[in-house]
Amino acid sequence: MEIEIYADVICPWCYIGKRRLDEALASYEGEVTVRYRPFQLDPSPVPEPRPLVEALAAKFGGKERAQQMVTHVTQVAAGDGLRLDYGRAVIANTFDAHRLVSYANDHGRAAEMVEALYQAHFNQGVDVGSREALATVAGGIGLDAADARRFLDSDERVDDVAAELAAARDLGITSVPTFVLAGKYAVSGAQEVQTLLAALAEVEQRESAAHSH
Repeated sequence: MEIEIYADVICPWCYIGKRRLDEALASYEGEVTVRYRPFQLDPSPVPEPRPLVEALAAKFGGKERAQQMVTHVTQVAAGDGLRLDYGRAVIANTFDAHRLVSYANDHGRAAEMVEALYQAHFNQGVDVGSREALATVAGGIGLDAADARRFLDSDERVDDVAAELAAARDLGITSVPTFVLAGKYAVSGAQEVQTLLAALAEVEQRESAAHSH
């Protein structure tokens, strides 16, 4: 079964959702292929990185509201063994980060790259909108940083990623994470591990029923 994950590397719920899916798959018997699909929470350009909390305050009506949201998601993440350091996180446009995931996928390393980008953004205060920083993240998982930088500075995959982002909009995906199972069943939000396992089992059942007729 193929699972497509529509997500953005600066989305905390996507990070939590990925961790829960990883956990669900660890105890799932079936054969699964995971594909990472790009989504941008905010496609507008970011002229320079600034603290994420500041940007959230501007977007969601004040510091207090932003702080409540941050505290809530940080606590949820902690329950899943993830540390989110909002004190260090900076706002970024993630278009190039999605290109880098596509580059890593060519080397069979997409899952590691996605994980490394979440850690860079949420734990290390890395500007994941910076090509130099992205090349360093690529080097950190054992890819050739110089080659990654050359790739990012070229226009390779620009059209591909733009097309995939448009495809997500055409599918009506407005919030992430969204998991699409077997190309047609969508599960949205960072669901609990048990919920994901139940969805996998149900889709597997439906698919095998469809194939046996």
